[in-house]
Amino acid sequence: METFGGIVLSLAALGAIWFVLSLLTRENRNESPPEQPASWSQPKPAPRPAPRPAAPAPARVTQTSDFPPEILCGRAWVVDGDTLKIRNRPLRLFGVDAPEMDHPYGISAQRALKKLCSGHEVRAAIVGCDDYGREVAKCSLPDGRDLSAEMVKLGLAIDWPKFSGGLYTHLEVEGLRKKLWLADARQKGRMHVWEKYAADQARKAAAKARG
Repeated sequence: METFGGIVLSLAALGAIWFVLSLLTRENRNESPPEQPASWSQPKPAPRPAPRPAAPAPARVTQTSDFPPEILCGRAWVVDGDTLKIRNRPLRLFGVDAPEMDHPYGISAQRALKKLCSGHEVRAAIVGCDDYGREVAKCSLPDGRDLSAEMVKLGLAIDWPKFSGGLYTHLEVEGLRKKLWLADARQKGRMHVWEKYAADQARKAAAKARG
C-alpha cells in the first residue's frame, strides 16, 4: 500500500510541475519581446549642392595690333591727303589727320601724297580699323620713310595723338595747327566749326551762281 501511495504522490507532483511549466510557457508566449534599446547614430550631413559653374569671363576684345600686322604691298592710288588704296583696299594713314578735299589745303595734301607714292611700291602694315571701316595702316616707302611722318613734315597733316600716342607731334612746325584749323577742330570735337564752314561755302557758291 505504501508503494502504491508513493507512486500516486509522485504522479501528482509531476502533474503539478507540468501544470506550472505550461502556465509559464503560455505567459512567455503572450509577452511581447523586449524592446531593443534604440541605437543612436549621427545624422548624415545633407548633401552639398553641386557648385555652379563659374560664369565665363567677359571676352576680352583684342586689338589688331596684338597680332603680327598684315602686310600689304603694291602701287598706291591716292584718295586724299591721308587715305590711299593698295590692291583696291582703302587704307587710312596711321596717326595723322590731313585736310578734307573740300577744305583749305585739301587738294595740296592729296597732291603731296601722290608725289611721295609716285613710282614706288608702298608697304602697308595694317594695325586696325577706323570708325568708317577703313583699315588703318603704317605705310612706308622702299627707303623706309614713313608716309605719315612725311606728310606732317610737309605741313600738310597734323599728328593725331589720340591714335598715335603723340608719335608725330614733334614733327609739327610752328603754326601748323592754325594753318590746318579745320583738322584741328575735328580732333577737339568742335564739329560746329565744320558746319559753319560748310554753310559759309554754300552761301559763297550760291552768291557766285547768281552772278
